Amino acid sequence: MKRAVKLVASVLVTLLFSWWAFRNTDWPSQWASLRSANYLYVLPYFGILTLIHLCRTLRWGCLLSGIERVPFRPLNQASGIGFMMLLVMPFRLGEFARPYLIAQRSSIRSSAAMTSVVLERITDGLFVATLLRVLLFFIPTESPEVRYVKLGSTLMFAVFGGGLAFLLFARWQHDRAVHLVRATVGRFVPKLADKMADVVDGFVGAMHQLPDGKQLTFFFLYTLAYWGLNGAGMALLSRAFSCAGSVDPSCQPMTLTLFQGYVVMTVLVVGLMIPAAPGMMGTFQAATKVGMSLFLPATVVNSSGLAYANVTWLCQTIQQVGFGLLLLSLGHLSFRDIATKMDKGGEASAPTA
Repeated sequence: MKRAVKLVASVLVTLLFSWWAFRNTDWPSQWASLRSANYLYVLPYFGILTLIHLCRTLRWGCLLSGIERVPFRPLNQASGIGFMMLLVMPFRLGEFARPYLIAQRSSIRSSAAMTSVVLERITDGLFVATLLRVLLFFIPTESPEVRYVKLGSTLMFAVFGGGLAFLLFARWQHDRAVHLVRATVGRFVPKLADKMADVVDGFVGAMHQLPDGKQLTFFFLYTLAYWGLNGAGMALLSRAFSCAGSVDPSCQPMTLTLFQGYVVMTVLVVGLMIPAAPGMMGTFQAATKVGMSLFLPATVVNSSGLAYANVTWLCQTIQQVGFGLLLLSLGHLSFRDIATKMDKGGEASAPTA
């Protein structure tokens, strides 16, 4: 019943954002853009997505190195399958897949691995929120869209900054932090308070096993490369929708500069914080549309812009799911078996997802 409720709720979120994203779509122009697009740009974009996967995998290995130096093969297998499960499971419940999988392939406990994932998310959240606010300084128009994006970046910074502050407080005053969780959240949702207390305990324990300075340096370098490739890839793929050589007058040309690619990327990350159905369909297109509307006219956004958003979403989905299925096959593993074992271990059903 709980699974059904979560799935229905996530589908409703997806339908809502899909309706908002496509409600003003110029369908003839979008189809014209899709027909005339130069899909040769998809090939280098898949290359960039592969490099992004490697950066995400290697930087996770840097964080885990304070506990154990995991060889690349099991690290890549846990990462690839985990990233796929993050995409296809609702409400980001797939976040628990990587800790579970790496615990099966090393001596690292899943709670310690989960702490590394939390640190990753906090780092990414603070980095993207800061980058977005910096980029917005170079967008002179104070439109409603810009104000909404500024609000979103502020909320994002507050969420992840607040999470980091609380975890640092827990590192300093462990018993008080656990008592605070039980005295506040525990009054209303005792089970959630227990899960949060476990996360705090795991974090405090993992803080004693942080990687050395060299590995931390590599972690931040991989983070810069990861986000740098993301924005550059989004700008590159947009060139496919320039309508070059098209004889259809309804095709609306659209390309993004490198600066605009980074703006769209950061807005997209803020939008994907909203839990949605498997695949993140709807929230992906809606957030991409908001990002493009900061500097492109509505006629372009609602035609070629949405065509670009759909192709970008499809490429990223194919890459993540494809890598995950390939690694599942090579490892002779079952998606259902992993999800079931996670659920039995209480990991995947944790409300702290």
